[in-house]
Amino acid sequence: MFVLDALNYASDWLDGSLAFRWSCRMGVCGSCGALVNGTPRLTCAAPIPETGEKVVIEPLHNFPVQKDLVVDIGDFMEKLGRVEPWIIRERERALEEGEYLQKPEQLQRYEQFGACINCMLCYAACPVFAADREFIGPAAAALGYRYNLDSRDEGAKERLDLLTRDAGAFDCTFVGECSTVCPKNVDPALALQRIKIDAALTSLKSITRRGK
Repeated sequence: MFVLDALNYASDWLDGSLAFRWSCRMGVCGSCGALVNGTPRLTCAAPIPETGEKVVIEPLHNFPVQKDLVVDIGDFMEKLGRVEPWIIRERERALEEGEYLQKPEQLQRYEQFGACINCMLCYAACPVFAADREFIGPAAAALGYRYNLDSRDEGAKERLDLLTRDAGAFDCTFVGECSTVCPKNVDPALALQRIKIDAALTSLKSITRRGK
């Protein structure tokens, strides 16, 4: 039995007013996140100990609580849209021109960062976001960086600016808790550090060109 099974049992047989989110029960939708014994987890993937020890379930930290385990994700959704997590093209190819082809090695560059399921466990674990809710945060940064690595994308310069402006990637102190709790091994901490490097190199190249 997993924590989500216990929550459903409680809702069905003990208290029908209990509020919590879930959908797929397979660790794919990302909607059932909560604190399980103080650690951000997907409740569908957090087993109930067979030893019978107490399990404490709480709403995710760093989000306004709407009811019971349901938190307000509006701020996260706004940040996600802000980093433009979609392919940007200077000119859209006509349908008769065919698909945008991609080699396996080009897919491998961003595949890890594209595995994010927007569960927001990383935000609940992030001490920077806890101290400053304006911080862009791990998941939004990782998904923005995913498109910067996509060979089909032409919006990396614009997106890099969005990722590094006020309360952006440079506010990350590289604690790494976001990567520790990620259920899909996305490693948003790595994405944030690479964004910093890309921004520094871009700035250096700009200074060098001006000096010529």
